Amino acid sequence: MSEAITQDNLYLLLLCKIGWLAQWMVEDKGISIAEAINRIYRSNLFKKLSYESAKYWHLGPIDLNEELKQELQKRARLLYFHARTQNIE
Repeated sequence: MSEAITQDNLYLLLLCKIGWLAQWMVEDKGISIAEAINRIYRSNLFKKLSYESAKYWHLGPIDLNEELKQELQKRARLLYFHARTQNIE
């Protein structure tokens, strides 16, 4: 008999998914595992993963990695733009 995924047991899946994402970030970006985990926990993706009702837990590692990459790239562009506008003023 398989157990249903609930908010109470979702953390069991998150451990694996965060581990995959962190390892890929270490390899892709050349950052430490601690920094990778920190970036993941601060991401909007992690917020979505944290709620069972969002159903992000059903996504595979490739989809999650792609979404995280897009989010981090967007954040980097916004920070760059903000820094540039601050230097102009």
